[in-house]
Amino acid sequence: MKALKLAGRGLMVLLAGALLFVLAIQFWFFAHILFWSGYPPSSTSFMNARLATLRAKDPKAKLVQHWIDYPKISVNLKRAIIVAEDAKFIDHEGFDWEGIQRAMDKNQRAGKAVAGGSTITQQLAKNLFLSGSRSFVRKAQEAVIAAMLEAVMDKRRIFEIYLNVVEWGESSFGAEAAARHYFGVSASQLSPEQAARLAAMLPRPSFYDKNRNSAYLEKYAATILARMPQAQVP
Repeated sequence: MKALKLAGRGLMVLLAGALLFVLAIQFWFFAHILFWSGYPPSSTSFMNARLATLRAKDPKAKLVQHWIDYPKISVNLKRAIIVAEDAKFIDHEGFDWEGIQRAMDKNQRAGKAVAGGSTITQQLAKNLFLSGSRSFVRKAQEAVIAAMLEAVMDKRRIFEIYLNVVEWGESSFGAEAAARHYFGVSASQLSPEQAARLAAMLPRPSFYDKNRNSAYLEKYAATILARMPQAQVP
């Protein structure tokens, strides 16, 4: 009986320790989000992972990223990203439940993961802190971080950070680096056609960086371009 009580106490101590560890991690995430509500992130988890991959091949490899304030980013690009990635961005609170259900139905029909349904907020949560794994634990943590982002930041700030850290090629991150890399202009000068093309690249930026004449990319960019006038941006 005494042994059982000791085992039970030991289990409670382990559970309490695990809970404190999880809470500490959440506090770490929240503290960073609070800081980034007023200051730009110097890097992200995804950027660090990409740099490590590149440096495994070339120790001198570097990422290219230039922060650009929200008002200086072309409204064409803002509209194109909203169309391509999250049409309900300004209306939802971090999660597009209808979009998630559509993605689940599509994945079920395909028998594999072919659609994500993640909002811009969820994508930012993943890029800032998490790995590219598809585990349930990672997805649950993504949801918690997304909720934190929506609680601390307004839509404009979330979108501003997203536009500055999202991957747009094997070593290019953010709108300014992408605009210079693909078109030789600043993100403030992007035309509607250029913006639509950049938005169309986002699902597979590294692939399209190497396959810029893709027929699918051209068709998808044209679809985005046609829908841009209706897009609502923060």
